[in-house]
Amino acid sequence: MPLRRCAALAAALAAIAPFVLARPLTSAHGSVPARAPASRGSTELVLAGHGARVVHNPYLPAAGAGPAPAPAPAPKPLARAARGPSVPAALAALATRGAITSPAQQAYLAEFNSAQRLLGKLAGTRRVELGAVVANVEAMAAAGQLIPSRLPIVFLTLQRNVQWWNTGPLPSADERVGFPGSELVWEYYPGQGIELQWLGTFGEANGYWSAGERSQLAEVLNEAIPLATDRAGGIAWEYLFHFDGGAPPWTSGLSQGTALQALARGWAMLHVAAYRTAASSALGIFQTPPPAGVRVATPAGATYVEYTYAPGDRILNGFIQALVGLYDYTHITGDPLGAQLFAAGDAEARLEVPHYDTGAWSLYDQYGESDLSYHELLTGFLQNLCARTSASLSPLPATGTTGPTGPTGPTGGTGASGATGTTGTGGAAAPGSTPPANPDEIYCTTAARFTAYLHIKPVLSMLTTRVTAGRSAAVRFHLSKISTVTLTIAHGARTVLSTSALVGYGTRAFTWPDPARAGAYTVTVSATDLAGNHASVSAPLTVTAAARRSPARA
Repeated sequence: MPLRRCAALAAALAAIAPFVLARPLTSAHGSVPARAPASRGSTELVLAGHGARVVHNPYLPAAGAGPAPAPAPAPKPLARAARGPSVPAALAALATRGAITSPAQQAYLAEFNSAQRLLGKLAGTRRVELGAVVANVEAMAAAGQLIPSRLPIVFLTLQRNVQWWNTGPLPSADERVGFPGSELVWEYYPGQGIELQWLGTFGEANGYWSAGERSQLAEVLNEAIPLATDRAGGIAWEYLFHFDGGAPPWTSGLSQGTALQALARGWAMLHVAAYRTAASSALGIFQTPPPAGVRVATPAGATYVEYTYAPGDRILNGFIQALVGLYDYTHITGDPLGAQLFAAGDAEARLEVPHYDTGAWSLYDQYGESDLSYHELLTGFLQNLCARTSASLSPLPATGTTGPTGPTGPTGGTGASGATGTTGTGGAAAPGSTPPANPDEIYCTTAARFTAYLHIKPVLSMLTTRVTAGRSAAVRFHLSKISTVTLTIAHGARTVLSTSALVGYGTRAFTWPDPARAGAYTVTVSATDLAGNHASVSAPLTVTAAARRSPARA
């Protein structure tokens, strides 16, 4: 039976208000607590008056696990008359039905009008960024998506963007930002404005839990829970911006799994019923298929996808972290539904994991290899799941490693300009990846292999030994792992071609546009993988003269 957001949750939410512990003099937006190692954490750009200050937050995991894909262009305002109601009309309809109170309607409308007024005064990047956020709100209104439970996060996002683009500096792409008096983590997505980063927020909560910072853990969770939206028969923490082909509102199995982990830990540490209730309601997306949820049924059980808008993408790091979150939630709360959801995902993951091992590196999804940050991130997630499942699923105490973060978005494929060919995929076990005889060891064994790959040099072999003069030629080689590859062709002491690109594993080729002269050449291919390991191979390359055409007969 799907989970329902019920009176019990409403009552639990109300119970949060009095649970406010005294805030210490140092905080996430203040100086670094003495107990936190200076090497840990990440930085935030925190709004301060008519400017901002860079603050080191020792509990906030690093900002992106890798470069985010190019964001979608800022959406243009819709033709509302043809597509649906305006924002004021949508709010008025909710108030008329009694779904929101009249004071709430007026407050939300005031935020929207404030954004519209500021938008008319801004120019350049500030106008583009705030305009994108306004357009997203208008699009959701036109699509009938301004439901009551979504209004708090929608209009908080609008309010924060008004604050930032009115008084804050221009942040760097994908920079984490924050606001005084709040523990929520935001991130700047160029072309989409300042947006809530739920993976960062719940990762920060896990950092507070790990360090025993009770008051700050409570503050994060108390801020986050009221911003959840009714979704998939339960609640979910949604993203409200266009990203990698997805339109708002969407959510992620990765961030929701981390939310489960943080809420269950908060409940165990602080004994606040609202945290337990919210966590159980957050199981809804793991029971429901996309686009509402993340569950995709398989013959073995289920896979939990990274993005509700992309059910065909099989991004392993998101799936594994979702399982870690479900495992920790279940073994802290004892919820049998959590155990069922974990078991279904675990059965599928044990079959899938070997297909992401190329024998020299990890695959990010079924299309291409991980970048260095995602390789290390996935390795850490697998180590976490190894530590939990290698004890034959014995109950865990309410302690453990902190939950991770990462960008909400993936890296793309690994092909590069100047190189052609195909890489392996996640559809079948990659060469060199031999699953362990004991399936219970799969997470541990794979994590150990991925760790070893950080210290193994690329393996190269030349495949092209002969080309024809006067014709564009493909100089083919085989590469064991994603690397920056340089191909050099020399004729004696003279270099006739040198080119380089980031190249994925498999059979690849560089184009030699004009092998003009026949003769003996030397081709050298050098590769440096993402971890800095270097290898090189040289081989003779013969350029043969083009065959002469027979003279035409009279």
